[in-house]
Amino acid sequence: MAADLQAKYQKLAQEYSKLRAQNQVLKKAVVDEQGQGASLKEELKMKDQSVRKLQQEMDSLTFRNQQLAKRVELLQEELVTTEAKGKKSKQKSVDPPTQMNQQRQSVFDEDLQNKIQENEHLHRQIQEAQAKHRQTETDLRERLLVLEKDAMQHEAVMDSLKKKYMDTIEKLQNDKATLEVKSHSLEREAKDCRLRTEECQQQLKDIHTDLSSRLDRSISIIQDKVPFNDTRFAEYSVLDVPVHDRRHQLKARDVSGQALAFLQDLVGALLNFHTYTEQRIQIYPIDSATDTISPLNQKFSEYLHENASYVRPLEEGMLHLFESITEETVTSLGKSVPFFQETTVKLKPFSDVFTTYVCFLKKILPYQLKSLEEECEYSVCTANLQARNMELQSDMKKMTAMFEKLQVYTSLLALPSTKPEMLLQTNYNVVFTQLAACLHSLHDVMKDISKHYSKKVSLEQELPTITQKLKNTNDCILSSVVALSNVTGKIGTFFSNNLDFFTVPSVYSSRIAMSVIDPVAAECMLANKKKAAAYIKSLKKLRPGSVPYEAALANRKTILSSTESREGLSQQVQQSQEKIAKLEQEKEHWMLEAQLAKIKLEKENQRLTELESQLKTAMTGKMPFVGSIQENGTVHKIEEELQLVEKDSKEPVRSTSLVGMLTTSINNEIPDAESREQLIKSHYMMRVAELTAQLQIADSKSVYFYAECRALAKRLALAEKSREALSEEIKVANQNIVRLQDELTTTKRSYEDQLSMMSDHLCSMNETLSKQREEIDSLRMGSKDLCSNKITSHLNLNGTHPTCSI
Repeated sequence: MAADLQAKYQKLAQEYSKLRAQNQVLKKAVVDEQGQGASLKEELKMKDQSVRKLQQEMDSLTFRNQQLAKRVELLQEELVTTEAKGKKSKQKSVDPPTQMNQQRQSVFDEDLQNKIQENEHLHRQIQEAQAKHRQTETDLRERLLVLEKDAMQHEAVMDSLKKKYMDTIEKLQNDKATLEVKSHSLEREAKDCRLRTEECQQQLKDIHTDLSSRLDRSISIIQDKVPFNDTRFAEYSVLDVPVHDRRHQLKARDVSGQALAFLQDLVGALLNFHTYTEQRIQIYPIDSATDTISPLNQKFSEYLHENASYVRPLEEGMLHLFESITEETVTSLGKSVPFFQETTVKLKPFSDVFTTYVCFLKKILPYQLKSLEEECEYSVCTANLQARNMELQSDMKKMTAMFEKLQVYTSLLALPSTKPEMLLQTNYNVVFTQLAACLHSLHDVMKDISKHYSKKVSLEQELPTITQKLKNTNDCILSSVVALSNVTGKIGTFFSNNLDFFTVPSVYSSRIAMSVIDPVAAECMLANKKKAAAYIKSLKKLRPGSVPYEAALANRKTILSSTESREGLSQQVQQSQEKIAKLEQEKEHWMLEAQLAKIKLEKENQRLTELESQLKTAMTGKMPFVGSIQENGTVHKIEEELQLVEKDSKEPVRSTSLVGMLTTSINNEIPDAESREQLIKSHYMMRVAELTAQLQIADSKSVYFYAECRALAKRLALAEKSREALSEEIKVANQNIVRLQDELTTTKRSYEDQLSMMSDHLCSMNETLSKQREEIDSLRMGSKDLCSNKITSHLNLNGTHPTCSI
């Protein structure tokens, strides 16, 4: 719980740090946007100021334009006046003043045109400036709106994030408080656990000392008083019953079942392949129905016709192997195989059958190659088809080679059943890995065969002489080849997936060591195992429950008291039986009386119906008026007779007995004696049959309910035992979980401490190594300097000697 809470707290802290970083980024974005908005506002103010300046310039220009227009008007008026004056003084005027006026006029015109052009240019500039101003104003307003929207969104996001952060902070604070409380409680528990561990260590020491003393005693007793020790020799210990792993055995049975299913598919695909190839030989290149085929193909078809006798035993051998692997047997397929013989005894027939099939493939291989060559020599065969046939020849050779490899590996696995010393235990892994690789290569070869055969079929369908029968046969062969490739691929993947199970070390071992035994010793071991299982079953039988002593005394007292009152009870039983017999007799009597009364009642009912019919016939006559008096007389007579019959039938007779009182009606008619006896006899027979049926039903129900109650009681006892066992297992499992968690924490801490110590040690070692290297380098440099100094001194000495001699 503490680890989960700490993990949750770490996750929340990480999320909080992420959100905090996002908040900082958003704050920066908002601040940047606000700065951009302020800069845009300042730009807008500058634009407004420039627009105002332009408006002022425009106003000044319009005012100047108006002044210029007034001046032009004044000049035009002056021109008109001057023209009028000039007309009047034409006669008086002379050429020079007219020229002066013309020059002035031309100057004014040029000035006027220049002013007009300037005015137009100014108007154009003003319009362009106004258009630019409007465009920039609209752009800035749109941008301002967008920025305001972004600012609003950022503010909303900031508010939501602030709320989230506040909520997360509150949650984290609450979690922190709870974690602190839990940490305090866990610290207390840790202290308690430390105290318990100290106590357990003390108990462990005491137990260790006790066990060591017991071990010494037992060793001394064994050495002194045990005359025979069967663990000295491994030959005797091999015959011991090994430890049985039921899960391993179930896994082995499951794996063998899957292998059986895959092998059945492989057998079916091989049968189809061989039979359809035989059918193809009978059709192509020469149809046997119209002409005789070549003797080589005849021999090949005869061999192929016998394929079932070689292929079917593969399935039977694998089935026997699967049936031999049960929960009671001992099966192991890996290295260190002490009891491999039990499996390999059944594996040997399968390997023999597989060798016969491989011999069959070797026998038909040259005929198959020659048959393909004969197809190539056929006149209709094209170059592409010949190439495909050559590819199929190489593929068939590869397929037989792969089957030979598989036969070799299966025979190696079956060797321990006959010659256990021929295959070492360390070589089982190699055999299984090579077998898996061989299966994968066989799958590759079958894929190549299917690919090349499909190409061949497509080329043969283009031939003009192909028949529908050949097309169907080619399709069947192609489907069988595809099935073979699929099955081999499944077998390869199955074998590679279960390779660890095949190569895992054996879980079956004797007391001393694991060694391979011969089949006879394996049979002896299995017989010992069966005897041990029978002995354990006999021990597990439940003994009959005994009666406690106090209950036996109480039962004896009750038996003594019951023997005294046995005579009185027997008298009461006899009296009650006599009463029951009398009551049954009276019951039978009254049953007979009731049957007789029923018979009388039926007779009286018949008589009444006859009288009623006579009365109706008398009432519905043909002479209503003439015979009315006679009819009335007959009617009165019939009514009187009916009244007498009713009186006779209604007269009650009462009879009393032990059962009660019964009222019956008396009739003057007395039944015959024979009919009375028959009625009594039939009544008693019916009664006896009913009672026997009821008795049988009651007995069967009582037996059924008794058996059901016993079964329910047994089931209840078993359920209670299983519940108690499961509760104990749960307690033990919880204790183990707590112990393992404590061990895990302690190991983690110890590993962390060791890692820290090792890292510190490595750092110190690196430092010492670097120092040593520096010292070595310095020493090397010093040695080099010493050597150079010695050499120079030696040279100096050699140089001084000649000078001295000179």
